[in-house]
Amino acid sequence: MSTDASTSVTAPAAAAKQPLALPRWAMLVVIWGLLITVPFWLPLLGGYTALAGRVLVFGLAAMGLNLLLGFTGVLSFGHAAYFGLGAYGAGLTLRYLVHSTPLAMLAGTLLGGLAGTLFGLLIVRRRGVYFAMCTIAFGQLWYYLAYSWNDFTGGFDGLRDFHREPIGFGPFTLDITDGGTRFYLFLLAVFAVAVSLLGLLIRSPFGHTLRAIRENERRARFLAIPVERQIWLSFSISCFVTALAGTLYALLNNFADPLALHYSLSGYFVVMCVMGGMRSFWGPLIGAAVFVVLQDYISSMTVNWMSFVGAIFVLVVLFFPRGLLGMRRMRGSE
Repeated sequence: MSTDASTSVTAPAAAAKQPLALPRWAMLVVIWGLLITVPFWLPLLGGYTALAGRVLVFGLAAMGLNLLLGFTGVLSFGHAAYFGLGAYGAGLTLRYLVHSTPLAMLAGTLLGGLAGTLFGLLIVRRRGVYFAMCTIAFGQLWYYLAYSWNDFTGGFDGLRDFHREPIGFGPFTLDITDGGTRFYLFLLAVFAVAVSLLGLLIRSPFGHTLRAIRENERRARFLAIPVERQIWLSFSISCFVTALAGTLYALLNNFADPLALHYSLSGYFVVMCVMGGMRSFWGPLIGAAVFVVLQDYISSMTVNWMSFVGAIFVLVVLFFPRGLLGMRRMRGSE
């Protein structure tokens, strides 16, 4: 009887100590509500719509990388290559081939995604630092190609003289040339479709095999999971998502430059994933929002903005090792 009494006393006490976790549906309502209403409340805080567009673009790129980093457990420092290839693919299509925004996005996504798919076949058996170094080397090849091919890519000055075109839907036309609220909603629509497909993928049996590989690759092999093939598929899908983000980057700026291919941008993507929470689906988007907003605000005051962002990143790693969203999950499990 004393055992039952102690149990009945300690159970409510433990429940009282445990913080209330926000339900998943409520978190989705909050996230999508904030994203949809950005054009209305962001200017009140001193921001602008293009800043929200950058958050969506870099957030999508970071979420693409996180499929490989957070859910598969493989680190890539070369995802800027596929981001930049997507941007250049879209820009070159608009400038030299056809004035069509959907075709430009398709061309850029295929260019970056197929490049990553083919390269993944070569490095899929590498692990750890060897995998990361190979991705850096491959990315730098594309960077120097874009940097030096002045007649075709514009060299260091970047690719110019192209702009996003209105999109026709039968008798209707969506004019996104002004770069205002309509273009932001267009970015949000593409982001929503990509993120929804990514979420379904992560919750599928394929996503569960990726988690198994992340947790224990040797045990996954014992369970007859084709580890190399699954990592290659994860790498390929990750590159396609990041390349799609690159096409949106080119449309956002009407410009593509070699720095979109540089390994430093890959480091920024990793920082976004770690800062927001690698093992959380929405963590990279939160990390991208924090990174982009801090970069925009601090760079307006000093050219040494990266020092402040780096200090904040160190604090997050020290005190929130699972990231900003991962800390919420850790508290809920205590």
